[in-house]
Amino acid sequence: MVAVWLAATNPTMETYLQFVEARLSAEIEKMDQSGPRRDRDLIRSIFRSQGPKLVEGVVRPNTTRNNWGLLSLFETNVLDQPVLVLGIGGQFVPLRGVEEATVKVGRLAF
Repeated sequence: MVAVWLAATNPTMETYLQFVEARLSAEIEKMDQSGPRRDRDLIRSIFRSQGPKLVEGVVRPNTTRNNWGLLSLFETNVLDQPVLVLGIGGQFVPLRGVEEATVKVGRLAF
């Protein structure tokens, strides 16, 4: 029964890209509050409009999904930063490099 549920909820490449975009968005929201509010608002606005293109153009072509039926391992190399994320049960578990890559990709939006 558990195996059937895990197989049915095994994350896809699309859900992984949604996860990455959400992580980037969260990092943009947490960015340094010491700068001018107008600048922060501009950066957020740019990311809202360009974020999906950024993820599609930078993350997707540099990601490999190892699908083992019940779970998937996503390996992404972004700007020379290796990232490893486990997808299981509809959830994502960052294993390595996510924070560093999020910062690097977030900077591309600017």
